Amino acid sequence: MNIQMIIVQSAWFIAAILFLLGLKRMASPKTARSGIQWAGIGMVLAVVATFLLPGLQNIALIIVAIIIGVGVNWMWGRKVAMTDMPQMVALFNGMGGGSAAAIGAVELLNASTGKVEHTQLSLILAALGALIGSVSLTGSIIAWAKLDGRMDKRFAFTGQQWFNAAIALITIAAGVMAFHTLQVPWIIGFFALALLLGILMTLPIGGADMPVVISLYNAFTGLAVAFEGFAQNNYLLIIAGMMVGAAGTLLTRLMAKAMNRSIGSVLFSNFGGGGAGSQEISGSLKPIDGEDAASLLYLADNVIIVPGYGMAVAQAQHKIWELSQMLIKNDKNVKFAIHPVAGRMPGHMNVLLAEAGVPYDLIADMDDVNPEFPKCDVAIVIGANDVVNPVAKTDKTSPIYGMPILDVADAKQVIVIKRGKGTGFAGIENALFYQDNTRMLYADGQDAANQLITGLKGLYGGGVH
Repeated sequence: MNIQMIIVQSAWFIAAILFLLGLKRMASPKTARSGIQWAGIGMVLAVVATFLLPGLQNIALIIVAIIIGVGVNWMWGRKVAMTDMPQMVALFNGMGGGSAAAIGAVELLNASTGKVEHTQLSLILAALGALIGSVSLTGSIIAWAKLDGRMDKRFAFTGQQWFNAAIALITIAAGVMAFHTLQVPWIIGFFALALLLGILMTLPIGGADMPVVISLYNAFTGLAVAFEGFAQNNYLLIIAGMMVGAAGTLLTRLMAKAMNRSIGSVLFSNFGGGGAGSQEISGSLKPIDGEDAASLLYLADNVIIVPGYGMAVAQAQHKIWELSQMLIKNDKNVKFAIHPVAGRMPGHMNVLLAEAGVPYDLIADMDDVNPEFPKCDVAIVIGANDVVNPVAKTDKTSPIYGMPILDVADAKQVIVIKRGKGTGFAGIENALFYQDNTRMLYADGQDAANQLITGLKGLYGGGVH
């Protein structure tokens, strides 16, 4: 190994360490920002070192691609709203899968022309990476389209899963033929089928499963990158891909567990597509105005706030934190209750609250906060729906039956902030809204928070104690 290659490998090793340390620091909200910075430095080092590879070709094209990619994503990242963050995560993750698939395509095409010698193992790994990366690419694009409202949340037809299984088998068969023959038509057919498979796999998945789907395709992308790293004998790709794949797999398992579902049921049971067959909900919706809702908070000692995607849509996190600070200054116990799959991606609500400056010790996860709801005087639900729906515990015919939920229904009083009377992302009615202890404050999240703040200021004599 010459000195140039030693420098490259050493730089890659340092970059891998920075990736690992960055990922570790991302586990805590207090160090997450620096973790991202560390990982970013590692990526810059890895890219710069790659230019020192002996025999590297098409350097001008690589530089142009980097400039375009960095420029577009820098502008997009600065302008993207927090409500659009899940879509961006899904789309960018798909781009990673597509990049891995492109590496696999190049490996197979180079082998077909005889320009580069490959071992059978490297070609098998390249084909596997290409298959998984292609599925991640198109699957993530469909997930992005659903999250962005450009496509219906679910598309299904009779016998769809059997049809998808047949396509999967045909894709694998085409991959085997592409590997054995190394003929361009078989390679093209293999990639076309793999891309189609990603679309077909994601079309029937309902909106309520989107957090699981995003993390699953994240794991797919990491696995595809690791396979391509093995195929190219690139240690950095192997390490980075394995870290992403492992983190995505663990997160997917946690998300699925939080919904009391298996990965197979996420992919094959069309969850979140509607509540047909669910039991009829008795009772009526009972509206409340901002002044009366503020009176309930004025008399309360313990308040739990449950944020959901509606808070993100309204960009109300700052106003909700302002309301919380007013309550805390007046000796109220305030906590934020977070369901693992609240929002449109894992950790969505945590990111929003952190952006607003909410201290992490006020944020409680589902298992810790659920025992506290019976002692809660007022629970405020802002924009959350399916994750607080008690039919998950009572109605065996409901699509969300068995999904662990936040036990908001056990609070003494519940204020639900909601813009209208529509159903949640899973498309089913929420029994919580019809309970005797629930009042509906119909307003945009920011407007409702302003109403509550104004009401409390009036009760406190224009200020706080």
